[in-house]
Amino acid sequence: MAEHELSTSAQRVQNTLNALGIALKVIELPASTRTAKDAADAVGCDVGQIAKSLVFEMSVSHRPILIIASGKNRVNEKLMKTIVGEKIKKAHAEFVRSQTGFSIGGVSPVGHTKKIPIYIDRDLFNYKEIWAAAGTPHALFCLTPDDLLKITSGKIVAIH
Repeated sequence: MAEHELSTSAQRVQNTLNALGIALKVIELPASTRTAKDAADAVGCDVGQIAKSLVFEMSVSHRPILIIASGKNRVNEKLMKTIVGEKIKKAHAEFVRSQTGFSIGGVSPVGHTKKIPIYIDRDLFNYKEIWAAAGTPHALFCLTPDDLLKITSGKIVAIH
């Protein structure tokens, strides 16, 4: 992993991490990290250690929420309805970009263009270190679950 300039979106994530005062380093890889399996293969970790950032749209208010899920878990939308008080649906690509500034496959837990309520899968806390997307389908950063909680101020929930 040679030192080089980060792409614009990855640099925005790095700048956000720097501004939060936490020493985490964004890396860009030649391999795709678009899916949790791709990301796990690229960095050599368990798929459960991938913190996938999934944007959902609330069905009535049309507000976004971000669920940061363990790569091994699927979001139970009915369970999340009881948590957020409204039915949710997976957001389409244009909505994701308009709410976060990132494309699907590269949505980071931080650096969004708008403030979004964040929910964190409690299963991520079963790992010492996790990996999160950093703005592109080739960028990641390693952190602890406690770091994730600190930088997002998310709410820890059971998502499945």
